[in-house]
Amino acid sequence: MNGFKTALLFVVLTLMLLLVGYLIGGKSGLTIALIMAFVMNFISYWFSDKIVLAMYKAKPITESDNPRLFRIVRQVSQMAGIPMPKVYIIPSPSPNAFATGRNPQHAAVAATGGIMDILNDDELAAVMAHELGHVRNRDTLVSAVAATIAGAITYLGFMARWMPFFGGGDDDDNRGGNFLLMLLIGILAPIAAMLVQMAISRQREFGADKASAEMTHKSLALASALRKLSSESHRVPLPANPATAHMFIVNPLTGKDFSSLFSTHPPMEERIARLEQYARSGL
Repeated sequence: MNGFKTALLFVVLTLMLLLVGYLIGGKSGLTIALIMAFVMNFISYWFSDKIVLAMYKAKPITESDNPRLFRIVRQVSQMAGIPMPKVYIIPSPSPNAFATGRNPQHAAVAATGGIMDILNDDELAAVMAHELGHVRNRDTLVSAVAATIAGAITYLGFMARWMPFFGGGDDDDNRGGNFLLMLLIGILAPIAAMLVQMAISRQREFGADKASAEMTHKSLALASALRKLSSESHRVPLPANPATAHMFIVNPLTGKDFSSLFSTHPPMEERIARLEQYARSGL
């Protein structure tokens, strides 16, 4: 069901990009939107993992550098049935983790120093299973592409807001109507794109939580980890870029959210409730 919802949201996001391009510039605008989407998705597919790892100063480690984390990631990757990913440490006391990479053969998992200080082995394994669930389900690529398309729509919206001031209109008679249309596109399109992107992210988080439960059969360990991470990340926040907040297991920007509608992650209470339900069913 989560997969169907994600696919539907992706269709909506893509149609929004094409519609905004067409409304701004007709067939030419539509062509520009398609070119933008192609170029940005190409960059996202090949380089998004390197960009985000560099953004958070993540350092690659070997087994001798951190035997505990390396051992747990190896065990969980075997459970997931995917190749051992590259393992990174983010030098931050804020507890969090994320996975990246375009496919299971080119994946990486990154954990902050802070997450290993507060989680026991079962909890850490459950978190790593969540992240590798993203990898196995190719959520890392899905999220990167969704963010890229939403970014393209936002950029087109920015263009639309300024077009009327630079002669963007068919003629003098239509100038007023065109101005209002461009203004509405410029304001509403980025907001709508952001909401759809966040909805996609929330669906993928539910899927990764379930994948962790299925792999480890320790749903309550992940529930316990999420409680700790949610509490501690408020106390020791991570200075994260909002464009990458959706990648982390708990939202590093939680304290800045206005409502669940504008959050990249589902409500923590709902995630924990689902995990407790999985535990009652034997996971």
